[in-house]
Amino acid sequence: MDIGVVLQCDPPAMEVVEWAKKAEELGYSHVWTFDSHVLWQEPFVIYSKILADTERVIVGPMVTNPGTRNWTVIASQFATLNEMYGNRTICGIGRGDSALRVLGLPPNSLTQLRESIGVIRGLASGQTVSLRGQELRFAWAPDSRLDVWVAAYGPKALALTGEVGDGYILQLADPDIAAWMIKAVRAAAERAGRDPAAVKFCVAAPAYVGDDLAHQRDQTRWFGGMVGNHVADIVARYGAGGAVPQVLTDYIKGRQGYDYAEHGRAGNSHTSFVPDEVVDRFCILGPVEAHLQRLEELRAIGVDQFALYLQHDDKEATLRAYGEKIIPVVA
Repeated sequence: MDIGVVLQCDPPAMEVVEWAKKAEELGYSHVWTFDSHVLWQEPFVIYSKILADTERVIVGPMVTNPGTRNWTVIASQFATLNEMYGNRTICGIGRGDSALRVLGLPPNSLTQLRESIGVIRGLASGQTVSLRGQELRFAWAPDSRLDVWVAAYGPKALALTGEVGDGYILQLADPDIAAWMIKAVRAAAERAGRDPAAVKFCVAAPAYVGDDLAHQRDQTRWFGGMVGNHVADIVARYGAGGAVPQVLTDYIKGRQGYDYAEHGRAGNSHTSFVPDEVVDRFCILGPVEAHLQRLEELRAIGVDQFALYLQHDDKEATLRAYGEKIIPVVA
C-alpha cells in the first residue's frame, strides 16, 4: 500500500515545500494538496517548487475541479510540470466544493466532469482531443502522461468514476463504507467493459498518531463537516433512502450550514453535529497499532493508497510516526 500526505497551501508557501520534502525523505509516495484558490495559495505554483526540490514523490491536487480554470489550462499545467520534472504529477478531480462555493457558484455537473476528464487527461497525455468542435493537441508535450483519479460519493458519480477514472478517491477511512463504494466503482467499470482491477483506489482521511483520543477527535472533527457537505448534496438529490450507506445520511441530520472560512481547519465552530463515533470511523486515530490495524483492513478490501490529511496540531509527530513505524510495515 502506498502512503501519501495531503497538505493545505497555507502561507508561507515554502513551508508547504518543506513538508513535501520531509514526506519524501520519510518514504511517502504522493504529496497531494487542497485546491481552493481563494481560501489558500495557488497549488500549481507550489507544485513546481516541490517537484524541483524532490526526486520521487508524485504531486497533485486533492482535488481540483472543472470550474475554476479552463480545462486546457489545467492540462497545460500538468503537461508543463511533466516536461520539466518527468511524469510525476497526478490529477485528483471532483465536481467542486469549496473552490466554487466561495465564489457563489454551484458544483459542476457530472456531464461537465466527465467531459473535462477526457480533455485534461488526453491533452496532458500527448493525445488529440475534441473541444467545442476544435481538434486540440499539445505538440510540445508528446511524452507527457497523466492519470486522473476521481473523488466521488453519490451513485452517479461512482458510476462515472468506474467508467472513466484511472483511480477513485474516497475521502473517509471507514472500511465498511469504503468496501461499499469500491464495489460500486468496480461494478461500473465492468459494465463499461473495463478491467475493474485497473482502477486504483485511494482512501484519504485525517490521521493523528497518539494516545489522547478525546483531543484527537476534537482536532479532526472538522473532517466530518467537510464530508457532510457532499453528503448533504446527495441527500438533497436522492433523499436519505439508500443512495449511499445509511451512516452517511444519519449523522448529517443535525447539520446547520457550513462556514467555508473555516473549511478544513481543526477546531472549526460548525461541526459540533459530528459525533465521536463518526470521527472514529472516518479518521484514523490512536496509537501506531490502531493505524496499522485500520490500514490492513483497508488493504484487504482493495485500497491501493492511504493519503493522510495533516490538518491538526501535531503534524510533525504524525508525519514522522508514519514514516518510521507505519510505511515500513505497509508499503
